[in-house]
Amino acid sequence: MKSQIIEELGQTDILLPSLVAEGLAANDRIKVRMSALQAAVQHARAPGQAMADLQAECRAAGIAPAAIATLIGGAHMAAEGRIAAPNLARLMKDIVDDVTAMIRAVKAGASREGEAFDGRLSAMLAAGVLDAAADIEAARIARLTGMAENGADSLHRMVMDLHKALNRLAAGCAEEVIDGAHVFGLQPGDHAPVQAFMRGLGQTRALKFDHPGLDTMATRSGGRLLIQNDIGTTDAHVVVIAVKANAVTVTYTDVHRARARFFVALFDKFPATWSGLDRHAADGLGDDGTFYLVTGDYQADSADERDEFLAAVGAALVFLIDWNKARKLLRSWVAKNDAAELLGWAARHRIGHRAFLELGGDELIGAAVRNAAPTRIGFGERLDQALGRDAAVDFLKTAMRVSTEALSAGRSVRLVRDQIEAELVRHLERVDSTLLEIITRQAGLAHDIAAGLAHHLAALQAGRSADGKAFAARASRIEQKADRIAIEARKEVTRLNARPVIEQMTDSVEQAVDELEQAAFIASLLPANVDPALLEALTGLCGTAVTALQAVASGLAAAAEVPDGQRVDSEDALACVVRLIDAEHDADLREREVTTRVFAGGFDVATSLSVLELARAIERTTDRLAGFGHLLRRYIISDLLA
Repeated sequence: MKSQIIEELGQTDILLPSLVAEGLAANDRIKVRMSALQAAVQHARAPGQAMADLQAECRAAGIAPAAIATLIGGAHMAAEGRIAAPNLARLMKDIVDDVTAMIRAVKAGASREGEAFDGRLSAMLAAGVLDAAADIEAARIARLTGMAENGADSLHRMVMDLHKALNRLAAGCAEEVIDGAHVFGLQPGDHAPVQAFMRGLGQTRALKFDHPGLDTMATRSGGRLLIQNDIGTTDAHVVVIAVKANAVTVTYTDVHRARARFFVALFDKFPATWSGLDRHAADGLGDDGTFYLVTGDYQADSADERDEFLAAVGAALVFLIDWNKARKLLRSWVAKNDAAELLGWAARHRIGHRAFLELGGDELIGAAVRNAAPTRIGFGERLDQALGRDAAVDFLKTAMRVSTEALSAGRSVRLVRDQIEAELVRHLERVDSTLLEIITRQAGLAHDIAAGLAHHLAALQAGRSADGKAFAARASRIEQKADRIAIEARKEVTRLNARPVIEQMTDSVEQAVDELEQAAFIASLLPANVDPALLEALTGLCGTAVTALQAVASGLAAAAEVPDGQRVDSEDALACVVRLIDAEHDADLREREVTTRVFAGGFDVATSLSVLELARAIERTTDRLAGFGHLLRRYIISDLLA
């Protein structure tokens, strides 16, 4: 029971049962210690007589027998009727501590009576009768352990009075257990909210695995039901819930401000009113003696709504255990905000992070990186830098889910490691697929220019008006956009440390776009009276380029699916490579046909040069696309062999 923080919150009523138990235990210890003082006097005065044996009494009271035996056996007479003994100063201090524990328990249940005892102890301390020293007057021991006939106060008399007061309080602390909660003095109507809280706690409690914590206590005080849970092991990490009719007040303390905000966010579906995070100071709590306190008030319209909220509070607590530890771990792989969002996702999906931590956490991810991607993810590099933000978050979600499922089912850590490693490989392959999508955008822009060129030539062939300058300007804008996409692709390839062949494919498609933009420029310079036969041949050549670009898009789409192990996709992608090579051969033939017509037709210089340059630009486009096809084949084969 984290009594210090609960006292800081002013909720000492919930502590009464445990404080009474501690006070009664302290009473047992004081009796043994006073007996030890008396035995020490006897041994010092008559060292030749048999020494008192208090081993059984020590063990029953939870005191180390050896320390008491050493004190008694080493007691001897000192100057001026004083008794000296080993551990004597420590014994006197322990007696004061035990009396303080008894008074503390009485004050929790009967404050005025406890304050009176405080006064009696203060008087004894002021008089020096409880001073801790290596020796003590034999007469003082007699006064401490005896009952004065004149009614004067003594340690013995005060301990007896404290014991009576504690017994009266203990009579009102009859204990029962409700669904695992230790409860004291409840009324019949208190059982339902306690059961609701424990129902929620029970739904997620297993997710703490071997970590201690989540012990619950409940009592009735001042017309309210108080439910307290100590969560984990951090001293200032406590939740106290007060229930009065259908009103619920949650008081939550934490040494971590971020975790307190996380706790509040778990109840966003309930119309509760939450206070700000107030900072408090208390010696011994947290690294710097500070903690944060937040309170939430929820006024339910019915007992069912009240119990639903109580169950939600109970279910949320397990996700607070080691929360900051998990957040720090995740922050080494993704951004700070994403780490917190991952923990929120794990809580809402009843997955949690404890299994992930218990199975190694950081080492699980580190081993996957070393085994699956030693050249793709550098030492100290975050996953979101290597995979992209969404992919990294998705991968870590899977790692946390797999860890929880495996630890819950008792599966081996080796299996978990294999699953996480396989998941990382899939995400790396998806990174490549994302880069292929960028190349597909490039190819789409190339197709726009090629289709526009085919439309322009068809218009000239049909004798329709065609604005060549406008078309050339549009092609130039498309080429500039394609250049920006290529720059983006290269940056991503470098950032993600992707395979070099992907950048080479980007270069090939970029070069094809450049050739098509040049072709559009030349087409804008064609004379108005180009022979229809030449235009027909050029249109056919342009159609071959359009067909090749369609094969590029189909091949990229199929290649993006190859990492998923679908053989049909690899076959489709390789078939597109064949189509690209065929298109390049067809373009060669059509370009030669245009060249033959020009040399045989006796055309003017402007017509001949413009038609030849246009045909060559289109043919060079198919050369670039055929080169892309060879690179695509290399990419696919490397996947199949992996």
